[in-house]
Amino acid sequence: MSRLYELPTDHLASSTQDGHRVYLYPADVRGRLRRIRTGINTVLILVFLSLPWIRIGGRPAILLNLPERKFAILGIQFWAHDVPMLFFVIAGAVLSIAFVTSVWGRVWCGYACPQTVFIDGVFRRLERWIEGDSWTRRKRDASALTASKLGIKAIKWSAFALVSLVIGHSFLAYFVGTEAIGRMMSQSPLENPGAFGVMAFISGLVLFDFGWFREQFCIVACPYGRLQSVLMDDRSMVVGYDPARGEPRGEGGDCVNCYRCVAVCPTGVDIRRGTQMECIACTACMDACDEVMTRTGRPTGLIRYTSVSALKPRSFAYAAVLLMLAGGLTFTLSTRSLISAELVRAIEAPYQVIPDSDGVVRVTNHFKLDVRNQDFKASRVRIELAPESLAAGVELVTVNPEFGLSAGELKRVDVFFKFPTALLRSGSGRSWLNVGDRKVEVRLVGPFS
Repeated sequence: MSRLYELPTDHLASSTQDGHRVYLYPADVRGRLRRIRTGINTVLILVFLSLPWIRIGGRPAILLNLPERKFAILGIQFWAHDVPMLFFVIAGAVLSIAFVTSVWGRVWCGYACPQTVFIDGVFRRLERWIEGDSWTRRKRDASALTASKLGIKAIKWSAFALVSLVIGHSFLAYFVGTEAIGRMMSQSPLENPGAFGVMAFISGLVLFDFGWFREQFCIVACPYGRLQSVLMDDRSMVVGYDPARGEPRGEGGDCVNCYRCVAVCPTGVDIRRGTQMECIACTACMDACDEVMTRTGRPTGLIRYTSVSALKPRSFAYAAVLLMLAGGLTFTLSTRSLISAELVRAIEAPYQVIPDSDGVVRVTNHFKLDVRNQDFKASRVRIELAPESLAAGVELVTVNPEFGLSAGELKRVDVFFKFPTALLRSGSGRSWLNVGDRKVEVRLVGPFS
């Protein structure tokens, strides 16, 4: 059998032997899995574009406001001091990918990775509509530069640039909010140079990556491809070729060596050589092979998902840790107060000893009280500092015993505590200050503490 269609064995199909890139022209493919991926791509793109505009409980569905140190994730409000709670979210996301990979292989890469979703769902579709099918594109790129070729390329890259700008603006909206994005778009870039610079950088990066770099990111730069060998084993579900049924190719086996599975692969992999790091499990080869098998009167499934023989202990461990993280996040959110209060000792001398007019020697401690209304849904709330929760003999002195806090507002209040020195000698100076529904411990100090 001719080896005309065999890929090289000493280097990747997407590069020459000396390391230069070989540009790939994946052929179009139709089939059941292609329709599923198209539906998933559409949903994920719509979710990415719409999430900054969606409100859950009056908050943005996703807001990562770094300058103001406030974050909203699916309606849950986080502040900078809530970073430990974000650990549950971030660790859960990482472990979810590890769990999915250990059971279903690189299904994330093929169906949900933004690299795959936007290239396959937007950029390659635009390319196909403007430039034609893979054979036409390959032939045009190999031809001499003409006015027609230059015009078609200009139209394609203009469309790519427009889509990249939409993605760049949508990405920025996750960090500044849609209201700010709308306001910035109506102003000169010089009025918001930082935000404009971030948007321009992200848009340029998207244009370079999704428009030209493409599969090279998956092969060269993405760390997940390297991690798959750690997360997967022989029992993980993968896109696989059945050599027992397919070989020898064209000589008794079902594989007719048509090369169609390689022609549609976005990373230039020959799946017949087994699971490879470059395979992103997009299942294009499965649809392509099934189409050929149907035409030649052979059973489909020569390239198919191999079944998981058994769930391995590692997968159960991932699932158990995910449940613990979900439980930890649920517990911390359910026990978190909507009013945050923190008592910090002032930077002046830790205490002052002052004789009062009645001859009793008293100590004064100076604190800074930081109070924040963490509930973005609530209107203005009233905060009262309750001195009756203090130990006997301790007097609260402040000019703001009551004050209001708007949703999300932080207020710093100076508070002083006066108490006789005898309180420290007796060891009964432990006190608490009620701040709304919060109880804050007051650590009194003095010459006898």
